[in-house]
Amino acid sequence: MLSTQSILYVIVSFMKTILQKDEIILHRSAKMVPVKEIGSEKINQIITDMIEAMSEQKDGVAIAAPQIGISLRIFVISGDLLKKALKQDHDESQKKHKNQTGNLVFINPKIIKSSKEKKKMEEGCLSVRWLYGNVNRSTRVTLSFYNQKGEQFERGASGLLAQIFQHECDHLEGKLFIDKAEEIWEMSEEEIRELQKK
Repeated sequence: MLSTQSILYVIVSFMKTILQKDEIILHRSAKMVPVKEIGSEKINQIITDMIEAMSEQKDGVAIAAPQIGISLRIFVISGDLLKKALKQDHDESQKKHKNQTGNLVFINPKIIKSSKEKKKMEEGCLSVRWLYGNVNRSTRVTLSFYNQKGEQFERGASGLLAQIFQHECDHLEGKLFIDKAEEIWEMSEEEIRELQKK
């Protein structure tokens, strides 16, 4: 007979596959993580599995827990890919993030401020392969969240990082970028092959 810990490991291991757009869990609002559970073995294992699932994708900058079948308000941003992407971002206010190392973990995130100024930004999603579209996003946001140690923070962002915050918070509300995107298009087979070679 399997122990509770073994059952949890089997369940979580099984869920490392990134779910695709027709899965019901991706269209439901995720549950808050009880603050007393932040830092627990269970939550840390979920975060580890999210990072593993994301790192298997060459173009994955971030991932939300529902994308691996866990209805909790957690998302993770790849530090390496964020650093690379920000080097190509000409937004001067993001200089402080350009030396980012390590993955960024956001638990119970909530956007508490959004700029009135908006901009159409191109987006894709690991759960909506291989579709892309333009989404109207606030150019600046402030996020309230807990880190993996259970410490509460606020973090402002603009440009690409603000876009990521909004995209991932949408996931936690059961919304996909295609629900609000304009001019949706599909990547060609040749473009997909080129991306996978990188």
